[in-house]
Amino acid sequence: MLIITYKKGNFQLMNLVKTTYSSDDVVMLMQDVKGRVPILDTAEREKLNQSGVHYSEMLPLEYVPTDEYMKIYNESLKSLSYDTACAIAVLADKIVNRHGENTVLVSLARAGTPIGILLKRYIKLKYNFDVPHYSISIIRGKGIDIKAMNIIADRHGSSGIQFIDGWVGKGAINNVLDEACEQLRQSDDKFKDLDSTLAVLTDPACVTDMYGTRQDFLIPSACLNATVTGLVSRTVKLKDMTDDELHGAVFYEENKDHDVSYDFINTVARYFDSIDAHHFSPSIAEMDETFKGIDEVREICKTYNIPDINKPGVGETTRVLLRRVPHVVLINPKADSKYLAHILQLCKEKNIQTEYYNLKKYNVCGIIKTVADL
Repeated sequence: MLIITYKKGNFQLMNLVKTTYSSDDVVMLMQDVKGRVPILDTAEREKLNQSGVHYSEMLPLEYVPTDEYMKIYNESLKSLSYDTACAIAVLADKIVNRHGENTVLVSLARAGTPIGILLKRYIKLKYNFDVPHYSISIIRGKGIDIKAMNIIADRHGSSGIQFIDGWVGKGAINNVLDEACEQLRQSDDKFKDLDSTLAVLTDPACVTDMYGTRQDFLIPSACLNATVTGLVSRTVKLKDMTDDELHGAVFYEENKDHDVSYDFINTVARYFDSIDAHHFSPSIAEMDETFKGIDEVREICKTYNIPDINKPGVGETTRVLLRRVPHVVLINPKADSKYLAHILQLCKEKNIQTEYYNLKKYNVCGIIKTVADL
């Protein structure tokens, strides 16, 4: 049982998912569904996906990374924490300029959760005020967690809500969020001031004005799954779940000895006192908003004769390599090697083909020919 105190009194939330994150950093608005959802390996999940079972009705087995891969992760953390801190600072300034002390951070689980924690900490350090931070579920094909959104709006109103994620691939989640927020605005007057703009650290797709950089750089937390996000699983919404209850997740207790969630947070936060707001130097092509990420995706689809099944960008390619076995990974020959070491290692471990491709907006792109779940 978790009791949360807020302006209008006490609100009691039963059976929230356990996490290694402190409630001072984030409130995980997901119910614990341990024992209610199957946890399956990739082959089993794929078979069920292809038979019509929605990806949010099962969870993947999350394996402990190899020692060699963790070595690369730690090297990435060491070399890219400053980059991450600079992007956090730029994004935090934009959020405060937009919402001020009315800011309510709502991160999209899981990739957005550590980013939300870092933003909360940086805002406190620079502006000397605390902002609430919640992490909630949004699922393609099933929408946003309506129960969680009602809880947040009842406590804080909706005008200061700022949605947070780690990165944008081609912008699909932005469309899901836009649609979900429009439905909320239509359904209840308390959401009339809800802004669906998604704030991210890196937006190579050029789909939001709330970004830390347009440069497709590696956020170290993208390299790992639950072990860098409070040991919380992907979110689920089972068939028997209604809109009157929270979406679900499980706590990977078995991976507790490998949890590096706060190692990531604390390593990045150490650089908050030495920020350079002009640290990134994106190319003209990366900044060109007339040619968006989705335009490059369409070009790749045409070249490889596929419908739309690809994952562009460092973050998305990393995620698909962790979850699945892509057909090929395209690599920008001009990409900085420090963004690619972990990707090349995963390709080596999974025997994935790599090809050089003259990408304009992205450093890498993972291609999957047939898939029901990404």
